[in-house]
Amino acid sequence: MKISLEGKTALVTGASRGIGLAIARAYVENGAKVAIVSRKQENLEQAKAELAKDGLPVETIAMHVGREGAAEELVRDVVARLGKIDILVNNAATNPHFGPTVTADDKVFDKTFETNARAYFALARETAKHLVDRGAPGSLIFVSSTQGILASPLMGVYGMTKAAVISLAKTLAVELGPSGIRVNCIAPGLVDTRFAATLVQNDDIVKRWTERAALRRYGRPEEIAGAAVFLASDAASYITGETIVIDGGYTISA
Repeated sequence: MKISLEGKTALVTGASRGIGLAIARAYVENGAKVAIVSRKQENLEQAKAELAKDGLPVETIAMHVGREGAAEELVRDVVARLGKIDILVNNAATNPHFGPTVTADDKVFDKTFETNARAYFALARETAKHLVDRGAPGSLIFVSSTQGILASPLMGVYGMTKAAVISLAKTLAVELGPSGIRVNCIAPGLVDTRFAATLVQNDDIVKRWTERAALRRYGRPEEIAGAAVFLASDAASYITGETIVIDGGYTISA
């Protein structure tokens, strides 16, 4: 089966750099129309210009997805610009606290869950409503993390949010399945992005990761994008409620 996203329209959050941008690039390369979302317009313009060099057009929308009411506004905006949404990639994330979990205060907890969990829920809800109203199938993809599967020392609150979206995906997969809407997660391990710079630039963490990972290295953003293309495509039409771990064999090498 040929994997293609021709005729599909995607909304990708947290897409001005890193994994989100790699997914957006891969989607356009495979025929989709794509709207990319991030908090800062200047970052979006840089991403748009980078893609334009390769003849890959995208729509850009500057928005804080964790803001109350943002999901409804964002879905309306994308539909107004591109006509519909077939694919949602919830990728935007934050991690304001790196340290022992018990040292994280309530503000850290609320801010992390606002972006990493509540926004995922709200955007999934609004996109699902749009798909059901159209009577159309669709694919909702949540970017989780191996931190949501394993213990997450020094990133405990972040890990909680990533575990939460795996649970959310399973429940939505059951509830939305009769409407032809599939819901899946991708759980990357250590990937060389600006978001993960604190980890990638820590020699001790990199040493522990590369010694345990079967492939003996950390990943690149484009190595996550392939799974996102597959899950969004008709080639994955019988896959829902699953979490695809992309970590170079880290979690299997206990």
